[in-house]
Amino acid sequence: MADSLNCDLKSLSPLQLFERVTEQGEKVRALKAGKAPKDEIDAAVRMLLSLKQSYKTTTGQDYQAGLPPRDLELINNGTTKEEDEDFVDPWTVQTSNAKGVDYDKLIVRFGSSKIDTDLINRIERAIGQKPHRFLRRGIFFSHRDMDQILDAYENKKSFYLYTGRGPSSQAMHVGHLIPFIFTKWLQEVFDVPLVIQLTDDEKYLWKDLTTEKAYEYARENAKDIIACGFDINKTFIFSDLDYLGSSAGFYKNIVKVQKHVTFNQVKGIFGFTDSDCIGKISFPAIQAAPSFSSSFPQIFNGKENIQCLIPCAIDQDPYFRMTRDVAPRIGMPKPALMHSVFFPALQGAQTKMSASDPNSSIFLTDTPKQIKTKINKHAFSGGRDTIEEHRKYGGNCDVDVSFMYLTFFLEDDDKLEQLKQ
Repeated sequence: MADSLNCDLKSLSPLQLFERVTEQGEKVRALKAGKAPKDEIDAAVRMLLSLKQSYKTTTGQDYQAGLPPRDLELINNGTTKEEDEDFVDPWTVQTSNAKGVDYDKLIVRFGSSKIDTDLINRIERAIGQKPHRFLRRGIFFSHRDMDQILDAYENKKSFYLYTGRGPSSQAMHVGHLIPFIFTKWLQEVFDVPLVIQLTDDEKYLWKDLTTEKAYEYARENAKDIIACGFDINKTFIFSDLDYLGSSAGFYKNIVKVQKHVTFNQVKGIFGFTDSDCIGKISFPAIQAAPSFSSSFPQIFNGKENIQCLIPCAIDQDPYFRMTRDVAPRIGMPKPALMHSVFFPALQGAQTKMSASDPNSSIFLTDTPKQIKTKINKHAFSGGRDTIEEHRKYGGNCDVDVSFMYLTFFLEDDDKLEQLKQ
């Protein structure tokens, strides 16, 4: 009996183990409160101690009520007490390093896999053409289960793409385009359906906006997204405020996710506090739902087992770590992910470009003259302290914002190298 229990526990993820310990602790309390027979209480306590030991063996951490395992805690995941560490969560990105976030460390901290040369070569073989510049230059640098997506594609099985946008401003900025440019390429080379979620409900919950204003921003942002040139016959763009009320499949999946994630878990993953509104606490389930094909019966004819690939910036990963943990428990395939680096603000790579700071961003509605002024006035240069030093040593392309922007948008590798020299 003990052996089968240990075998069963080994198959559980850290988060599932955490939940088992929590449930068993509640059971012990209930037995004691109900004055159950001593031998029954003793057996339950032994089980609790065994579960706590398994938890410690698996995670290297002592079980603490209300604190999920640290690999799922965004607050510890994105930061540590050290001054030189990076802070990364779905709302804020900060680093003290002029070169930007240390993405190799982030891969280790988030537990994802590096997009290496072997994977890029495999993508090239699968699609029969040169990989996108974002892959060649490490702009999409990390993944989860991309191998499974390629297995499916090579075996003529279908998958679909899902990405999104939180509409917090009238116009998007060029940094927002990065996942969409890459998603358009993926849709083209793999010839697959795409769903794009506009989380206007999220922006209403987090920002000082009316629902009407949030929906208006979603409509305006949709125009910028459509302009990327997605396949009109294979792309579904929806606003949460508009779509949630009309799709039974979508809402069913939201409820399933909500049932399998505890308040303690979302507090641990997203850093929610007791003073946050309940809308924020339940929102992660809404961002999780498009990862499952059954949320879109009108697209997939009720098929529930079609795997999803999500291209997004790495700061969105906590939502999908949660989703991947829940998926097997609600009988769904785990979504695969590809993560991009952050698009640096004009002032330097210490933060990402932000729609709330017009001087840090180049908006899609800016005129060529406005763009030129912003670059000349605000773009951090990799130059030296004096003209003489600059002539002698040259610029530093690792921190020069204008050069960083060229690595995102200039297609020609030879021209980019020539400009760098």
